Amino acid sequence: MHTAITSQPLPSAAEAALARESSRVLSACLQTRSDAQQIELHDEQGATHPVRVPVSALRLLLDVLTEIGAGNAVSIIPIHAELTTQEAADALNVSRPHLVRLLEQGDIPFHKVGTHRRVRYQDLMAYKQRIDAQRHEALDALAEEAQRLGLGYD
Repeated sequence: MHTAITSQPLPSAAEAALARESSRVLSACLQTRSDAQQIELHDEQGATHPVRVPVSALRLLLDVLTEIGAGNAVSIIPIHAELTTQEAADALNVSRPHLVRLLEQGDIPFHKVGTHRRVRYQDLMAYKQRIDAQRHEALDALAEEAQRLGLGYD
């Protein structure tokens, strides 16, 4: 299955404010041990429609509202999604040729659909976590060395 990642516009100031307010209310309502909550939606005619929603979905909605409230655009990608090389490069914020090199070196698993490479989203995120951990280790080592040499980082 192919899932497109589309760039989302940044929320307006009014949308961000509404998201902050909504996230506060939703957060208070999610202090529950139940598996589902019932919410009510109102249509244009004023009719109320009760909807049972899994708490896990409401927690995800809370995360989305929190990000929008902070002024960030949000995209949701299924974990099993397959990305094109351009989508994967965009997700890592690298060039497509660099991503293709990572794929060909075996750093990130991929498969081909015809002549096109596809990358599973969860494989891409596993690579990102590995690389981020390596960066943190390198930064810690540099900070430790700076401390040892007394370079003024107290």
